[in-house]
Amino acid sequence: MPMTLKSNSPVLDFYQQLLPFNGLTAAQLEYAVTQTQISYFAKANKTVAVDYQQPQLYVIRSGAFEIRNRRGELVDRLGEGQFFGYPSLLTGEKVSNQVQILEDGLVYILTEAGFAKLCSASRDFRRFFNRQHAQRLRHHQRYQTADVASTARIKAVMSAPIQRIEADATVQQAAAQMAEYCVSALMVYQQQQCVGIVTDRDLRNRVLAQGLGSDCLVATVMSTELISINHDALVFEATLQMGQRRIHHLPVVADNQVVGMLTSTDLLRLSSTDLLHLLGQISRCASIDELVELSRQCPALLQQMISADARAQEIGRVLTQLTDSLTQRLLELGQQQLGPAPMAWCWLAFGSQARMDQAGRSDQDNGLLLASEPDSEQRQYFSQLATMVCDGLDRCGYVHCPGEIMAMNPHWCLSQRGWLQQFKQWIDQPEPQATLHASIFFDLRPIAGTLQLGQQLQQQILHQCADKQLFLAQLCANALQLSPPLGFFRQLVLESDGEHGKALNLKHRGLAPINDIARIYALACGSDEVSTLKRLQAAMEAGLISRKDALNLADAHEFIAHLRLQNQGRQWQQQQTISNYLPPAQLSDLVQHQLKRAFLVVRRGQDGIRMKYQRSL
Repeated sequence: MPMTLKSNSPVLDFYQQLLPFNGLTAAQLEYAVTQTQISYFAKANKTVAVDYQQPQLYVIRSGAFEIRNRRGELVDRLGEGQFFGYPSLLTGEKVSNQVQILEDGLVYILTEAGFAKLCSASRDFRRFFNRQHAQRLRHHQRYQTADVASTARIKAVMSAPIQRIEADATVQQAAAQMAEYCVSALMVYQQQQCVGIVTDRDLRNRVLAQGLGSDCLVATVMSTELISINHDALVFEATLQMGQRRIHHLPVVADNQVVGMLTSTDLLRLSSTDLLHLLGQISRCASIDELVELSRQCPALLQQMISADARAQEIGRVLTQLTDSLTQRLLELGQQQLGPAPMAWCWLAFGSQARMDQAGRSDQDNGLLLASEPDSEQRQYFSQLATMVCDGLDRCGYVHCPGEIMAMNPHWCLSQRGWLQQFKQWIDQPEPQATLHASIFFDLRPIAGTLQLGQQLQQQILHQCADKQLFLAQLCANALQLSPPLGFFRQLVLESDGEHGKALNLKHRGLAPINDIARIYALACGSDEVSTLKRLQAAMEAGLISRKDALNLADAHEFIAHLRLQNQGRQWQQQQTISNYLPPAQLSDLVQHQLKRAFLVVRRGQDGIRMKYQRSL
């Protein structure tokens, strides 16, 4: 039974933090609360009984819901802070969508009269829901199109529930169960714990081909090294993982429990896309010219993901995986031409590629780590290999680093000992300019070769950073040189960009300061995470930053990165040079307001590191 709330209800606190309610006046917020009821929806009831004859706005306070149309096709999935019911309120037409309950939840329900009055009183409030409606339509189209293979989440296409069998069952029983349920794999359990997987290929290769009897146990032929993927990951990521691992079955997990299965057959059912085609083609390219030709598809693929409204974090991860794949193939082609490497080596990615947050225009930042000090002949080999790769990346659209932070530069093609000495100098003698230049090197990720060499180097660097307060203080001082573009009275401060005039530099004034804050916290707590969001989480768990501040910085990073990508998508469509500059005139007043709040979060984050570390200077 819905319960009407009073104006002093805690719901007011929730509305004050929720877009677009947080843009209302105090009086409008009070009115909204008096027009709100609260309902609890249990998963056991399966669906929400939405009365489309009397439309209302449903605001999700907790839980998870799924919107499907009358044909049962997925329209959207919703969680905390999201809405449903507004299409009927906006259009005045009956919408026959069904709302399915995925998780128990509380929902605030705003009356039709209350919604109408707030829309009349606030142009931004109505504009927000008009945009939500347009986005909902795009989501519906996204789930129906062939682009699902690159933009959909695994939970939308996986097979569920899984079929399971006990480890002490026979392979004959496993084969019978596969035949009965028309599946090609079973998850193997022992004492309620998942211990492996057995597939139809296992039965063929490990039983029939080996001449074993049908009474042998599943435990003797199953695969125990489980490779899985989270249900919220993109189908593209699953395809990449299955291709790299050469596997045909990928268990899907949620909350450390196997909840579904994704198979190569599932992927084949999806229409092939340019994105998946590109990924497969990269590994088969026989020349650099072929890689260059394929890389010309990347801008269009970026536009595809932006149009699909994927999160900036996901787009960055996908773009970086493409960069990794191109780099790995260039290294393979280089070794085919030059011959096997004379010693173990590891290719290192720095900066945005290491953090896996690349955008539409990224230069290359990389280096080579050698297992030992090379002689002149060995150095010549690695110099030729690095030059081939760096020049190849430049031809593929990843321009040479203006600061020459590339493996083809002898300064950044070093032995294990050479790299450690270089980092030791930066850490023990933190001169301002040197530390400013070196910050990018502390975002490090091994991507090819003997990965253990890169992992060992990373651990040794973290050990060197332990308790180096002067070094952290200098990093902090450098990080504070780039401030968010907010002037007096929180007005946006614009920079001059030759092509676009006065504009906001979203990378250097928005994203870079958050990356700097996260890097300092990660080094301070000894975390080996490289992703900015994971670094913030590690800092929160270490007690260096509050949960609220960490989440605010993470949200600000996603919001600014999303605006940056949207802007780059517009620039690509208009055949402009892709850049990090965004003219604020392209933004609505509401988005400008949210951007100012995001920049304010960055400023407060800088205040936090200033209080913790700059005092050490």
